[in-house]
Amino acid sequence: MDSSFWALVGLILFFALITYLKVPGLITRALDKRADDIQNELDEARRLREEAQALLSDYQRKRHEAEEEAKAIIAEANTEAERLTLETNRALEEMIARRSKAAEDKIAQAESQAVAEVRARAADIAVKAAEQILTSNVKDKLADDIMAKSIDQVKANLN
Repeated sequence: MDSSFWALVGLILFFALITYLKVPGLITRALDKRADDIQNELDEARRLREEAQALLSDYQRKRHEAEEEAKAIIAEANTEAERLTLETNRALEEMIARRSKAAEDKIAQAESQAVAEVRARAADIAVKAAEQILTSNVKDKLADDIMAKSIDQVKANLN
């Protein structure tokens, strides 16, 4: 009996021991468990990827809605700005018209006042001239009566 025979016997005993201890079943179960773990990890990764896709599409939808809302806000602000510009221009034109009218009224009033002052001054000069003429030509009581009547008439005509 040589060493090859003992090596063969040892190998057969080794295989018999491995089979008796059910090592191939343990290895198979370990490999099956590892395959199941890998499959579970792949399933989890797929689920997470689907969730990420859903979140991405949700955020893209929200971003699109926000952009649309921003466009609507900008359009509304532009419309409001145009409306305010028109109102401001209209109010400015009305204010200019009121001030122009007030200035014209003041000018007309100043003209009226100037004409009245010129008439009053002319009447005063006419009265003084008449007084001088009458005092030089008419004397005494008759002059005083004529003068009083003339002054009364001028005053009545001016007012």
